[in-house]
Amino acid sequence: MNGIIDPPAGRPPPVDIDALLAQLTLPEKISLLAGADWWTTTPIPRLSIPSLKFSDGPNGARGAQFHAGTKAACFPAAVSLAATFCGNTAFRVGVALSREAKTKGASVLLAPTVCMHRDPRGGRNFEAFSEDPFLAGTLAYWYILGLQWSGRVGASLKHFALNEEDTFRYTMDVRVDERTLRELYLRPFEIAVKEARPWCVMTSYNLVGGMHADEHKGLLEDVLRKEWGFKGVVLSDWGGTNSTAASLAAGMDLEMPGPSLQRKVADVIKALETAEAGLTEEMINTSAKRVLEMVHRAGKFADPTIPDERAHDLPETRELIRQVSADGMVLLRNEHNILPLSTKNPGIKSVALIGMAKEYLGHGGGSAKVNSHRRITPFDAITELLADADVKISYVEGARIIRNLPVLSHSIVDEAGNPGLTVRVSLPTRAEDDPLIYTSPSATFVSREHRTATRVVLTGTFTPAVTGRHYISFTTVGNSTVKIDGRVVFQARGAAPDVMAYMLSTAEDEVARHDFVAGRRYAIEIEALPALGAGVSVFAQGVIGVTLGFMEQEERDVVLLPDAEAAAEQADVSIVFVGHTPTWETEGCDRPSMNLPKDGSLDRLIGSVAVAARRTRGEEKKVIVVNSTGSPIAMPWIDDVDAVLQTWFPGQEAGYAIADVLFGRVSPGGKLPITFPRSIEVAPTYGNFPGDLDKRIVNYEEGVFMGYRHYIDHPDDVLYPFGYGLSYTTFEIADIRLVDTNTTRGDASSTIRVTARVTNTGRMSGAEVVQVYVGAVNPSLSRPKKELAGFSKARLAPGESMEVRVWFRARALSYWNVAKHKWSVDAGEYVLFVGNSSVSVLETLAFTVGQSFDIEV
Repeated sequence: MNGIIDPPAGRPPPVDIDALLAQLTLPEKISLLAGADWWTTTPIPRLSIPSLKFSDGPNGARGAQFHAGTKAACFPAAVSLAATFCGNTAFRVGVALSREAKTKGASVLLAPTVCMHRDPRGGRNFEAFSEDPFLAGTLAYWYILGLQWSGRVGASLKHFALNEEDTFRYTMDVRVDERTLRELYLRPFEIAVKEARPWCVMTSYNLVGGMHADEHKGLLEDVLRKEWGFKGVVLSDWGGTNSTAASLAAGMDLEMPGPSLQRKVADVIKALETAEAGLTEEMINTSAKRVLEMVHRAGKFADPTIPDERAHDLPETRELIRQVSADGMVLLRNEHNILPLSTKNPGIKSVALIGMAKEYLGHGGGSAKVNSHRRITPFDAITELLADADVKISYVEGARIIRNLPVLSHSIVDEAGNPGLTVRVSLPTRAEDDPLIYTSPSATFVSREHRTATRVVLTGTFTPAVTGRHYISFTTVGNSTVKIDGRVVFQARGAAPDVMAYMLSTAEDEVARHDFVAGRRYAIEIEALPALGAGVSVFAQGVIGVTLGFMEQEERDVVLLPDAEAAAEQADVSIVFVGHTPTWETEGCDRPSMNLPKDGSLDRLIGSVAVAARRTRGEEKKVIVVNSTGSPIAMPWIDDVDAVLQTWFPGQEAGYAIADVLFGRVSPGGKLPITFPRSIEVAPTYGNFPGDLDKRIVNYEEGVFMGYRHYIDHPDDVLYPFGYGLSYTTFEIADIRLVDTNTTRGDASSTIRVTARVTNTGRMSGAEVVQVYVGAVNPSLSRPKKELAGFSKARLAPGESMEVRVWFRARALSYWNVAKHKWSVDAGEYVLFVGNSSVSVLETLAFTVGQSFDIEV
């Protein structure tokens, strides 16, 4: 695959960190343990100690602005990378992201995310790799290796730990047994930390067994540092520092963002004087040293400047994203080999692009949102591809899935008659009758730059262009009221459950109807107070935020389905594009179900198109579904369509990559890194996700039988299994052999090696993944029948053949022994299942472990 790999920069000039630490005063050392602002660490000018800059996120270096910031390359989501089953691909993406981080002046990228896809409804699943810990850890290893290759950009592995849902994520207490924690949820972190050595590890917002993750000494000190040997910086998720002393004593080095809420110098000194939570000055010194070492590792002592952000749109980065996107796409269904489509005789003469063909679905919402250099839609790419072909293209929208109304920004004027609304911000530094006054171009406010504000009022007038019972919406962080002509239309008391979701524009809004008359002026008044008091998360304390949205009745209520049916009747091929926009699959909230949004409208669209397409010429009419989501969806229409292509969130070149696959420029190269169940009701987590919302507790009751580990015993519940994916070509996997196993001697250094010969027996270049699963024949405790132990991807031209090797250590045979607090391998017979998915087994290979042994942690 394309992608420039620059040579490593080499070690930065030496700095005597211990001598520097000895010169710092206690207040200066404490100041290092919290950010200076939203994205940078605190400098100490007296000793020429510089700061460094962080940046989101896993699929692109966004830079400092949440919205409309400096443009950046948008890469495929982590789940798409995992679907490639290729470490080299993840490495090259990491290298390219390192270059991108430098264009934003950043030294640490807040990535990758290695939490598990525990439940299909997890709102942030797309940002993580897989439901399998080995696959997730392996891809994270290669990603981090590439990201840190230059030596001047580091990774921040996240979110440690058990951040598998976003519902009440600041206060949800996760309960999980020790074995499940070790075998599934800590395993990807362990692989990445031990093998790739990321610069940072970020704690999660949630509680673990009754204790906030940033205060969990068992996880941060005992496991992460002592067992795994982590030497880098542990930092909080943004606003995820929940105490002054306890988080420091637990080994959480850096509170972000700044200025500090929990680590004000006076508060930390007081905690030291009273030895609160066992806090000592030695702990302060240790954490300060780690921060200094990170700053040095980034080369900031040699070059302390943080360059201005710039957009750097490289052709080779575009091509890399396009290739990786296609390599991760999974062909789920292809009846009668309808794909790839051909425009050559007797190819298609007309194609209807229906649904979200004009939507850019390159990324999910929240930290993954990037102001992409390019936003290539399927409509753009397909019309370009077919520009010279004798093919008629039609487009119809077919359905709408609006989740949040657009912010009111048109037809409003402030008190002086200028576009926008007048904003009055009351601040403790100003007299009560002398607020800060300015004009906002839209009906929204957030106090990121005014954290001490005590009251905000937005006023002005709105003049609608059309008469109707239009839609208005309301989103807030704290106590807020919205009045139209003096009448209260929205009111909220108390704090929103997730202030970060509000800041990222992913919080769900409250919607109402209001009668408007065209040309009449309506007085708008929005008053907002800060979120304060008990029950308000640390990060939300004092924040003011409010947004008023608007949409005309005709625009929201328009009926689109008949046009889609008509287009399908007339076209040779109908391609229905569906999926999730960044507001539907996002950080800050979980999905309400496994169904496509909204209220079944996209499912109805697909079903209606399938019926209409065959109304005129029966089976000659073909229907293809292209789904862009980061997690499984229900497919009630699956038997009525000819092909389904799962594209995930493919990045900025989304449209081109989709067109490449649909029209056979490349064969889809992906395998499912997650299971697609038939419905949410059959998922092993169905009864305990998101959990008890009153008590704010979620129990991982399914234990180690999560994902395909559960579905292996329930095959009828599976629509498409883990590891599955079709190709446009065919492969033969033969001569499968167990060529090396020394497990009979019974020790931790034992290895197992499998070889196979893969041949492309078809007429098109393509890729196949040899997957090896392991299972104990007579386990001493309840274990999954199969667990992924290794994999290897072969890329082959027609007729080409190659030998692939899959090797792994004895650790793949082990389970977490709760009694011993170690990994144990039992003596006995084991079976290797070799195939091209978790259920497609081409060969079973048996071997015996002669004696039981333990693997030290």
